[in-house]
Amino acid sequence: MVHAGRFRLIAALAAALLAMAAQAKEPAKPAAPTDAPIAYLYDVTNGATLYAKQADLPSAPASMATLMTIELVFKAIAEDRLKRDQTFRISEDAWRRGGAPSRSSTMFAKLNSDVQVSDLLRGVIVQSGNDAAITLAVGLAGSEQAFAGQMNQRARELGMTRSTFRNATGQPDPEQKMTARDIARLSAHLIEAYPDQYKIFAEPEFTWSKITQRNRNPLLADYQGADGLKTGFTEDSGYGLAGSVLRDGRRLIVVLNGLETAKDRAEQARKLLDWGFTAFEQRRLFEEKDVVAEARVFGGASLHVPLMAERPVDLLTPKGDDARVVARVSYEGPVSAPVAKGARIGVLRVWRGETLTIETPLVAAADVAVGDLPRRALDGALELVSGAVGKVADRL
Repeated sequence: MVHAGRFRLIAALAAALLAMAAQAKEPAKPAAPTDAPIAYLYDVTNGATLYAKQADLPSAPASMATLMTIELVFKAIAEDRLKRDQTFRISEDAWRRGGAPSRSSTMFAKLNSDVQVSDLLRGVIVQSGNDAAITLAVGLAGSEQAFAGQMNQRARELGMTRSTFRNATGQPDPEQKMTARDIARLSAHLIEAYPDQYKIFAEPEFTWSKITQRNRNPLLADYQGADGLKTGFTEDSGYGLAGSVLRDGRRLIVVLNGLETAKDRAEQARKLLDWGFTAFEQRRLFEEKDVVAEARVFGGASLHVPLMAERPVDLLTPKGDDARVVARVSYEGPVSAPVAKGARIGVLRVWRGETLTIETPLVAAADVAVGDLPRRALDGALELVSGAVGKVADRL
């Protein structure tokens, strides 16, 4: 059963909203300008969605799908299941479907050559090489089909619930889809989980087989603080981009898809990022260790356990924005005793207008021991009654 924490949450949020209203002096500004059919702007530093336009619509990701291929390789290296200097052979299949004969993005790896994992990674990240992606997939899983299964499993583990993978390259497949929100979630994970390996994304060029190719990310050339991630293009997807920028201690991720030209992709990304860095003001909703809500405890020495966020919770709003702000806490409950301080119990979600801007876990702010026998018996009776009432209500 999902419960919602109410009194403490509403009291704290009301105070924050009153403070915001008192400071708002400018008229409301229009939403971020972008012509991209699909757009998503995420503030990694504050865990906030700044802009969303069809962000949950599954669409063809093109080479942005290789972000999941890269994640599985990074993970295997981090877990010492794969060495950077380990080599994989370029098979005829990888060469024909992703190499020079394919007339697609390629690393130009030679047929039957042995290439180190570190070079294959650069082939995928910098050159968008399909031959490199296929070779890594087969090297790790035995076949690209098996690797796609691992991609889907890992996507679910990372909370990417609306994305589906069918190959390691992002080449067209009617069933291969990703959402802009999932791409941003994956991008943030790559940055935070693999900081050393992530640096490859910022490399401006890579040379293989005496052919130098520039990094396809247009932001790296002239946008201050840009340090990754991937572009994509097929006839089905249009032009897309997942880009990350770190500026003055604040990191933004922009995801676009469905644009008509590479020029449009670069211009729209810069425009949305400019807006994200300049048009927002920050309001603190909860300090670290502030009690945000309470969760009902079953069989505990206390009826409730206080919940707090693991870090300060800040709401970013466009300057002068007057959109309604709504916050809710949800948890699976009642929570069974004992409860350890720091255990993850629920989730705080905050909407600005129709945009879900904050989604952050809540943890127990205190220990709750197992209650005595009378308390457990009373809780059991109450749960039995509430369950019976719920079943009657469902039938009605």
